[in-house]
Amino acid sequence: MTHDDAPVLTVSQAAQLAGMHPQTLRQYDRLGLVTPRRTVGRGRRYSRRDVARLLEVQRLAQGEGINLAGIKRILDLEQHVTTLEHRLAELIAVLTEREQADGRVFAAATTGDVVAVPRGQRVRRTEVLVDVERQHSSGALVLWRPSPRRD
Repeated sequence: MTHDDAPVLTVSQAAQLAGMHPQTLRQYDRLGLVTPRRTVGRGRRYSRRDVARLLEVQRLAQGEGINLAGIKRILDLEQHVTTLEHRLAELIAVLTEREQADGRVFAAATTGDVVAVPRGQRVRRTEVLVDVERQHSSGALVLWRPSPRRD
């Protein structure tokens, strides 16, 4: 947990930092806009990140004129995008690791088929045609965009 995520602020402290009334924070909690963590005694504890989110809610409501239901939807979608971006980064890292370990390069045969070629080897057209017959049932699909022709 980072310093910004530490739940150390009471409702009144967070309200003061956000320039809001404590009751507004309680309402936002009930609506699910900003959900603070709870103490053992069920008291709300806000983090610096929660205060930043309160300020964002305030900006969207007052500056943009968006109602609370719209703000909730926006915040939920932003969270979803963040989750997807993290997942994408994980998958790219796994793919990059596999590509580096695998070391394969792909070439296109004159027939249009794509074949794997060991890295660092040049392949003659006749070799590629022979390899197509051996790898035809691999089920692999590779997409690429040819570079523009230079005449």
